[in-house]
Amino acid sequence: MSITIAELRNHWLDLMETAEVVYLSTLDEAGFPDTRAMYNLRRKVQFPSLAHLFVGHEEDLLIYLGANTSSRKIRHIQANPKVAVYYCDSKLFHGLLLQGNAELVEDPSIQAALWQPGWERHYPGGPEDPDYTVLRLVPPRAKGWWDNKTFDVDLGQNP
Repeated sequence: MSITIAELRNHWLDLMETAEVVYLSTLDEAGFPDTRAMYNLRRKVQFPSLAHLFVGHEEDLLIYLGANTSSRKIRHIQANPKVAVYYCDSKLFHGLLLQGNAELVEDPSIQAALWQPGWERHYPGGPEDPDYTVLRLVPPRAKGWWDNKTFDVDLGQNP
């Protein structure tokens, strides 16, 4: 018996809400992937105050990430917005790769809504710090490994 897309989506959402970190890959100046671990803002145990931001986004799998405006990843995205975001459970060997074009969010209300205590160490000026940027991704494609099988799903969003 094969797993349905709806069942897969439920597993993906669970993984997105429990993975300790999320991995973001951008393309560097030479066209090579550049991958780094990021805070998983959908992780309910670590960021319970953010859970409401993802309600209603079970279908589109919305992702927000915080980043330094001055970072290499932001320069990469400005040059080429194509990114991959990877969630995994290494114990179960499950993986979810979401691909799409990242957007730089310029809405101060979203930046403020995502702000977390302690982030002053990264952004001393608080949520208004010019070096604090929010990335948004609504992925059009999901790929990965689940239940000992690969999957590649068109999510229906525009790239």
